[in-house]
Amino acid sequence: MTPISPRDAVYGFLGAGDPQISPDGTGLAYVLSSTSEDTNRVTSHIHLRNLASGSDRALTTGGNRNSLPRWSPDGTQLAFVSDRVEKSGVFLLLFDGGEPREVCRFAAPVQDLAWSPHGRHLAVVAPFDPGNPSGEQPGEGRAPRVRVTTRIDYKQDTRGYVGELRGHVFVVDSERGERRRISTESFDHTGPAWSPDGSMLAVRIYTNNAMTSRLALIATDGGETRYITPEDGFVSTWAWSPGGDRIVYTGDAQQTWQADVFVYDVARGETRRVTTDLRCLPDGGFMPIVPPAQPAWLDERRVLFHAFHRGASGLWVIDLDSGELRQVEGELETRSGFSAGPGARQVAQSLGGYDTLGEIGLVDLDEGRRTVLTSWNAKRRRQSPGALWERFDVERDGSTTEAWLLKPPDFDPARKYPLVLDVHGGPNGYYGYGFNAVQQVLATNGFIVVYSNPRGSSTYGRDFTMRVLGDWGGEDYLDLMAVVDRACAEPYVDAERMGIWGYSYGGYMTAWTIAQNHRFKAAVCGAPCFDLESMFGTSDIAHYFGVLQWGGAPHEAKEFYASRSPSSIAHNTRTPTLIVHGEADERCPIGQGEQMFVTLKRAGVEVEFARYPGQSHQLMRVGPPEHREDLLARVLGWFQRHLGEPGVG
Repeated sequence: MTPISPRDAVYGFLGAGDPQISPDGTGLAYVLSSTSEDTNRVTSHIHLRNLASGSDRALTTGGNRNSLPRWSPDGTQLAFVSDRVEKSGVFLLLFDGGEPREVCRFAAPVQDLAWSPHGRHLAVVAPFDPGNPSGEQPGEGRAPRVRVTTRIDYKQDTRGYVGELRGHVFVVDSERGERRRISTESFDHTGPAWSPDGSMLAVRIYTNNAMTSRLALIATDGGETRYITPEDGFVSTWAWSPGGDRIVYTGDAQQTWQADVFVYDVARGETRRVTTDLRCLPDGGFMPIVPPAQPAWLDERRVLFHAFHRGASGLWVIDLDSGELRQVEGELETRSGFSAGPGARQVAQSLGGYDTLGEIGLVDLDEGRRTVLTSWNAKRRRQSPGALWERFDVERDGSTTEAWLLKPPDFDPARKYPLVLDVHGGPNGYYGYGFNAVQQVLATNGFIVVYSNPRGSSTYGRDFTMRVLGDWGGEDYLDLMAVVDRACAEPYVDAERMGIWGYSYGGYMTAWTIAQNHRFKAAVCGAPCFDLESMFGTSDIAHYFGVLQWGGAPHEAKEFYASRSPSSIAHNTRTPTLIVHGEADERCPIGQGEQMFVTLKRAGVEVEFARYPGQSHQLMRVGPPEHREDLLARVLGWFQRHLGEPGVG
């Protein structure tokens, strides 16, 4: 039994994702990704699995990144995106033989694809800059273009300076490759869904750097954008009814981080709210990395969708007439993607959990069970099993915090183990039954890891999720300390050797905690929110996000900014601290980490600052493999150095 090393976590596992069931229900196309230690590169290829025989073969071999497999309505072709050509190309693969045929190419990576109902056209989402339509770069020896902007959302994490560059919708002729841009609004457009008659596309339009979003209708022959949801709300999923007369969508009229179900009548232009307090969280994806899991209509009144509840995935059905909601299937795991076969009797998803990682699962709704189709990581999982786990609740001040303990696979209750508290980001994010690289590396290398969903976490309903607004570092901090107290009650936990780790909002809570609570002997602080006032003006989202979370702009909520910024009390820190931060982070800019480092250094604290050049806030998800391995190794090494190994009880 071998612990999961930082190297294993980055290079050792394959990832199967974006499953797409064929129109006749016999085949499944999906993307298989791997990470090479030799080339320090992630490659992805499209595979086809026969659902009857179980045979599996690669459909693509050229290029490094092949993605977005999408079946034509008749099932004879598969559209996909590939970097096998300069820039980004859209290709068609015919199943009667032959090599993939290039349809068209774009100046920047294509972000989404969708076939028209008649199979003649493709809706393609790709970046477009009206000031530089061709995407040309300055010639050799020329200075970069001067950047001048008048818009507040001029930059975006993972993309850097964007100016007017946004994802636009193009309609492409699948035979001739001719294309027309039909979107005109200078915002990011995502997830084009064709109406059954092919005359319109329902598109999510992001505003405020994806802090808000609107659902809009765009005529496929051009014309004005018709918004059907409010300006200050958000949309997570959407789908046309079979007859094309209605659109079901999930979201809210305000940004509450909890979606409800709505139905829009296309002819009347009227919206009806179906639910007022949905107890699960529809899977709206994670922009720009994971697309939404779009729902499927079962008939004219019932809709099937994927959602999270109490940190776990499940399939749910809602009756749009009565509002009746019921869960029809679920596992203690977290999934992504959603592809329903004919009649929505089967659903394919990508799986991630304690026992299953990076595989494709198929849910049989008639039998109410999930089958794992692939086994790409089975051998690795046998060699390096994941952590053991158990769950517990903590009651405090009328609120229940759900928590999990991870233990080494060779756990011995007679020994004493150092403990690490892991705090999730958000603050309206959540933890649950998923594979988390930091947690698994720590737990399989001799640490007890405890993590939880304090108030403010999502997947528990709107009221619970909203409790953190205007109270960062308040009741949520007390919830977390209560979780630590409960974990320390276990006889195998060494309460004298505890550490704390968190990233983003988890970094905020790490900085906040160690400045006032000296029980932790080591800390790793990732991309923290450290000084809220400076973050307000430098983050890509804080000018909007901060108003919602902190009660206003700095001049409107002076007391909160002053009293709830870790920078105001960080000089009291005594805990040895490692700060990890991407230098191109636009969400929690590198200046936040710099301020923390200087404050702790001047306070005489043992502190190290690991900076990752060119890396965004999503460093841990999409950063270069060697940077991700380095970060994991530093986190593990810091806690090993300051907390030690398991001891005799």
